[in-house]
Amino acid sequence: MGDKEKPTLHILVIPFIYLSQNAKGRVLRVKGNMEDRAVQLAQYIIENRATVRAAAEQFGVSKSTVHKDIQERLPAFNQSLYRQAKAILDENKAQRHIRGGIATRKKYKGEV
Repeated sequence: MGDKEKPTLHILVIPFIYLSQNAKGRVLRVKGNMEDRAVQLAQYIIENRATVRAAAEQFGVSKSTVHKDIQERLPAFNQSLYRQAKAILDENKAQRHIRGGIATRKKYKGEV
C-alpha cells in the first residue's frame, strides 16, 4: 500500500439569518415578533385599503407571508382586527380582474 493520506472532513457551522427581498431587489432582514408584524400589516391594510402586494412591498416581506400573517396568525389573538383586514382583502380580491384590465390597457396605450 502507498502513503495515501486520509481525507479530512471539515465542518463549517454557519448561523441562519433569515433574509427577505422586496420588489425593488433590496434584501431586508425580517425583524421583530410575528404577531406584532401581523398586527402592523392588518393596520396598514385597513388604514390604506392596501392590496396584499402593496403591504408586502411596504413591509419588505413576500405576499405569502402577508397571507399567512393575516389568515392564520392574526385570528388566533385579534379577531376584530382580522375581520376588518379580511373584509378589505376580500374586496380587493373581487376587484383584481378590473385592476388587471386597467393595467393591460395602460400598458398597450404606452401610459406605463
